[in-house]
Amino acid sequence: MTRRERLIATLRGEPVDRPAVNFYEIGGFKVDPKDPDPFNIYNSPSWQPLLELAEECTDIIRMRSPATVPSSDNCASEFFTTETFMENGSKFTRTTLKIAGRTMTSMSRQDPDVATVWNIEPLLKDLDDLEAYLQIPDEAFKYEVSTAELEAEDEALGDKGIVMVDMADPLCLAASLFSMEDFTIVALTEPTLFRKLLDKQAARIYPIVEKTAEGFSGRLWRIVGPEYASEPYLPPKLFREYVFEYDKPIVEAIQKHGGFARIHCHGRIKNVLPIIADLNADGIDPIEPPPQGDVELAYVRREYGKQFVLFGNLEISDVENMPPDKFEAVAAKSISDGTQGEGRGFVLMPSASPYGRTITPTTMANYQTMIRLAANFGK
Repeated sequence: MTRRERLIATLRGEPVDRPAVNFYEIGGFKVDPKDPDPFNIYNSPSWQPLLELAEECTDIIRMRSPATVPSSDNCASEFFTTETFMENGSKFTRTTLKIAGRTMTSMSRQDPDVATVWNIEPLLKDLDDLEAYLQIPDEAFKYEVSTAELEAEDEALGDKGIVMVDMADPLCLAASLFSMEDFTIVALTEPTLFRKLLDKQAARIYPIVEKTAEGFSGRLWRIVGPEYASEPYLPPKLFREYVFEYDKPIVEAIQKHGGFARIHCHGRIKNVLPIIADLNADGIDPIEPPPQGDVELAYVRREYGKQFVLFGNLEISDVENMPPDKFEAVAAKSISDGTQGEGRGFVLMPSASPYGRTITPTTMANYQTMIRLAANFGK
């Protein structure tokens, strides 16, 4: 089978020659190892063998979002301004929102040797900020959508894999406006007000989902955000209110056009798995093992494997730090647990990817082990 055929068959619950193996963000993110930008960790020489391994040997799942441009009546510039500046070698981005007589700011920082963005100041700091934010006209979040870039990416990828649409859900957009501690307090103690915020974000997201699902039909999607409502942050009751009720329309729009909805949820998922099943989701990742998670892959395969394609369940900390002989045993167990008995499909995958500038020999060896074990499956 080609790598594309293997992934499509996995999503459909059809027989495959071997389990797919995917490096998640490596091969998933759009990176340019030739870009000399000091904030581009992927131009480091130590990254090149790993990037090449992903391109040549993994079942690639490109992670892309649809292209959007402000609609003709988008009025965001009346309320939001953004500035970027350098300080002590780091890149800072400050966003300012002026609404209802209030001025709110958020700040993020990017460091040259780390491929992540640190949110160091949240936009919403109290309930008064939230009440003011809710007064922003919906037109400020209206966008036109194009799937042309997704189609082009899919064509360029060819038989090496598939393109997956990456989409934040209403909870993801709402929760990220706060610090984590303030989000949990507001979500727990002010559910009516918080649902107003979710409604506002849903009105922004749903049209983009519908147009993308129709224009780029039959593809895999990753829905990001449900983990904000998983334990220990919020109880399952609120997971149903904040995830099920708001993600169900997303899943239905995707599936209406022949697509596949994969729920992304780190951490403790055992008590919310029934709710994710009620969503009629097609897949779930990354199914982290204890102690980071609270459920074994074998349990998820046995109880939910006929409905879900299972993506996981290797911890990135193990990929980066575990001695190769011990990691081989861990990866072999994941493949065994993810393929035992009847099930829709399994993709061997880590929970994340390295975000530093240096790939160590141990890390490289463990990625190579993933490839070898998948290739030798059943032999």
